[in-house]
Amino acid sequence: MDIKQDEITTLHDLYVDKIQLMKHVGDVATELPVSVVMPMLYKEIKSEALENILKHLNKCTYLKNVIVPLAANNAEEFNHVKQFFSKLTIPKLIIWCNGPKISNLLIQLKSQGLDLAGFSGKGRDIWIALGIASIESYAIALHDADVQTYDESIPTKLLYPLLEPELDFKFNKGYYARVNIDKTAMYGRVFRLFLHPLLRSLVDVLHEEPNFIRFLRAFRYPISGEFALTSDLARDLDIPSGWGVEIGVMAEIYRNIATKRVCQSDLGFYEHKHQEIGDSTKGLVKMTGDIFKSLLQVLIEEDHIQINRSFLLSLRVLYHKNAQGCIKKYHADAHFNGIIYDRHQEESMVEQFSNELMTAGQNYMLEPVYTRLPDWLRTMSARRRIREELLEIVLEENKH
Repeated sequence: MDIKQDEITTLHDLYVDKIQLMKHVGDVATELPVSVVMPMLYKEIKSEALENILKHLNKCTYLKNVIVPLAANNAEEFNHVKQFFSKLTIPKLIIWCNGPKISNLLIQLKSQGLDLAGFSGKGRDIWIALGIASIESYAIALHDADVQTYDESIPTKLLYPLLEPELDFKFNKGYYARVNIDKTAMYGRVFRLFLHPLLRSLVDVLHEEPNFIRFLRAFRYPISGEFALTSDLARDLDIPSGWGVEIGVMAEIYRNIATKRVCQSDLGFYEHKHQEIGDSTKGLVKMTGDIFKSLLQVLIEEDHIQINRSFLLSLRVLYHKNAQGCIKKYHADAHFNGIIYDRHQEESMVEQFSNELMTAGQNYMLEPVYTRLPDWLRTMSARRRIREELLEIVLEENKH
C-alpha cells in the first residue's frame, strides 16, 4: 500500500467506504445518467465470471443501462446471450456488432465518405457501444466480461471521480494488482514483461522522454481495459479496432484533455482469464504486436520520431536488457511474498515478445498507417442520426 502521487492524480483505496460511494454515485446519477459498457465474445457466456458479474451489476441500481457490444457468429448465439442477460434486472442493451443489420448500416456510410466495412474486433465493438451510450448518458464506464473478482465497487469507483463536482475529472483509468491470491501466482504479463520495459527502452533509444511516453509511464496500468469517461469525450475518440485499442484510447485522452482532468483509481486485486502465449496471429504475442504498432503510430504523429531497421534493432536490444531487469525484480518480489514465479517461462515470453517487436515494427514500416475508426463527431457529420439509427436497430433486436 502506498500514497504516492505522480503527474496523474491517483485515487488509492486506503479506506474506501463502498456503501457510501455507491450512495453518492446513485444520488448524482439521478441528474447525470451513467452507463456501463461491457464488450464480450460469445464464448465468454460459458465462464463463471459472467454469472458473478451479473449478480453484482444488479446491485448497481444507479445505472441507466448496461450495454453489451457482442461479437457473435449467428442469430442463435445472439439470442442465447440475450436469454442469459435476462438475469440482469437493470436495463440492458445487447448489441450484435457484427450482425447483418448493423453491418449493413455501417456499409451505407461508404457512400458518405466513411469506409467502415473492413473494421472488426474489440475496438470496433467498443466504438459502436460508445456511440449509443453517449446519446443519453453523461458518463460511461467500461470493463471486460471475464473479471473473476468482480463486484459492484468496480463501476462505482470508475464513475465516482467523474460525477463528484469537487473532483471534476473527465477520464478515470482503473489499475489493479494482477495477482491471484489463492493460487499465489503473478499475471499481467503483457504489461510487466512487454509494455513497461518497452517504454523505458524507448526513452533509452531516443535519448529523451517524449511527452506521450511520459504520460503513459505516469499510469500504474496503462493497458487496463477498465476506464470511465464523459460522453462528450467519448464522442471525440478515434481508436484502433484491434488489440491496440487501450493505447489508442490513451493517445486520444492525451491529445484531447488536460492532465489535471485525468485520474486513475485503485480497483484492488484483479483476476480474469489468461490468454495463451500464441504467436503473431493470436494470443499475447499478437497483443504485443498490436500495442507496439499503435504506439509507433502515436509517437510518429506526436513526436515525429523516425522509424527504421536500425532503430528497431537498437530498441530490441534495449528492450531485452530492460525486460530481463524487470524479471529479476519481479522474481525478488514474488520470492518475498511466497508467490509462485517461473523465471524460465518469463524469460521465454520475453524472447517471443522481442521477436514480435521486430516483426510488428517491420510490418509497420511496410504499411505505416495503422487504421483507426473515425470519432463520432466526424461520423455524425457524415450521417447526422447514425447513433440513433444504430440504437433503433438494437432496440428492435432486443425486443424478441
